[in-house]
Formats: sequence, C-alpha cells, structure tokens
Amino acid sequence: MTNSTARKFGHPATLVAETGHWLVLVRPQQPTFGSLVLVCKEDARAFSDLSPAAFADLQKAVRGIETLLSDAVAYEKINYLMLMMVDPDVHFHVIPRYPGERSHGGQAFADAGWPGPPALASHVALSEEEAKALAADFAARWRA
Repeated sequence: MTNSTARKFGHPATLVAETGHWLVLVRPQQPTFGSLVLVCKEDARAFSDLSPAAFADLQKAVRGIETLLSDAVAYEKINYLMLMMVDPDVHFHVIPRYPGERSHGGQAFADAGWPGPPALASHVALSEEEAKALAADFAARWRA
C-alpha cells in the first residue's frame, strides 16, 4: 500500500527504486538535477517510530541513491532533508549539490544555493511526463 506522501510525489510514475522499507522517487520540483524523495513505506509519522528493520534497510537505500547520483549527476555534496512540515509520512528530500549547473533533456539545472543551504524555492518544475522519463532513466541506472 502506498502512503499519501509517496502519492503526492507521483508514485508510482516517479518510482526509481524500492527496497524492503523505502521508496526512491524523482522529486517533480528539482532544486538541483537529480533531486529525489526517499519515503518510508511503514505507517510512521515520526522518525523514532520506524522499525529496526526500516532503519537497517535505510543504509541499503542510501547506498543505492549515492551510487546512482554520483554517476548521473556527479554531485560534490549531498543533502538529506527531513522536513515533514506538510507531508506526514517519514521521508527525506535528497538534494545533490554542485557548483554551476547540470543539463538534462534540454534543460539546465543550476544549484542556486551553492555553496550554502539548498534554495528549494528555486527549482525546475518537471511535467508529469518529464518526471516519469527521468524516473525511468534513473531506474535503469539503478538496476545496472
């Protein structure tokens, strides 16, 4: 069963990968190229509510994310933001960070906040089709 947070971020169309306890989704609003959302599949509204199995599985999800984004984005730093102000389920916004910009699909993606905190309000808004295509590309890379 998919939770409301995953659905808000386009699941299942934006699905990149899935582990036992986590969904990796393309973030439709891209403050930097390759921004993702890591959503726990458990019914948890607080980080401390996660099961020991979900905490253990988080390592597998993070390793996959960092391998994927290192190859696809060539980031210099990576930010995991657990904001949970609007969307109630345990999740992280994963923002790869880099100076300058990256290009994909004819669009330029600048890191407007570099080298400071991520500038979430400055983003490229992907259409549903663009988000789905990026998710498919990233999913293929994840499996490779």
